[in-house]
Amino acid sequence: MLIFLYLPIAILIIFSFNSSKSRALWSGFTLDWYKMLFSDKEILEAIQNTLIVASVASILSTIIGTAAAIGILKLKKWPQKIVMGITNLPMVNPEIVTAISFMLLFMFVQKTTGLLEQGIFTLILSHTTFCLPYVILSVLPRLKQINFNTYEAALDLGCTPLMAFWEIILRDIGPGVITGALMAFTLSIDDFVVSYFTSGATQTLSISIYSMSRRSISPEINALSTILFSLILILLLIVNSREGKEKKEKKQINKSSSM
Repeated sequence: MLIFLYLPIAILIIFSFNSSKSRALWSGFTLDWYKMLFSDKEILEAIQNTLIVASVASILSTIIGTAAAIGILKLKKWPQKIVMGITNLPMVNPEIVTAISFMLLFMFVQKTTGLLEQGIFTLILSHTTFCLPYVILSVLPRLKQINFNTYEAALDLGCTPLMAFWEIILRDIGPGVITGALMAFTLSIDDFVVSYFTSGATQTLSISIYSMSRRSISPEINALSTILFSLILILLLIVNSREGKEKKEKKQINKSSSM
């Protein structure tokens, strides 16, 4: 099953270095398709748009998600369960439903107010929204491990609430915040369905690949897909390594507390 899943990706990566346009025969090693790719103005613009949307959406979703996680933690049992259910709903909801819902919302606002034309701004709004639950689920477990008596002690010793939050709370939940931000950035770069329905005339990498594949299957698509796969793989490896470190830290804390 793993071979069946990853063999097509391996073939795609190999043929991105093929000197021939043939998709069945290997003719020799070349980097010409990568050179052509990075000389294409449309592709470069799509890369720029993708990075802008992913960066802004991950920052916004991290800030809002961290604040939301703190608020959820302070709720009572049943309100907390209700809010967490609402938070988890976008993750299990079919992505096509979310995408069409965003599109209809933006069209309604545009027709009624004349504002919010679909473009990079609507992309950022939609990406921030669907990345938000993942940030909350990354930050909330770290918050549950914090001893808030340390925060109160900092206030008693003269710290302002903002300074105490920055020095005590944010440092403790820092790994969860960074993991959530990386996850949001990865999801934003990887997204196609939501971007396709909310981008208007703005092109992202995933939309550009889709448009190129509809015209003709060019080796440039192989090169672009290879770069996109490599970027997502690196980000996921970083996220997984951070999660592994967090688990080791938890084990060490549990061992020290039990001793």
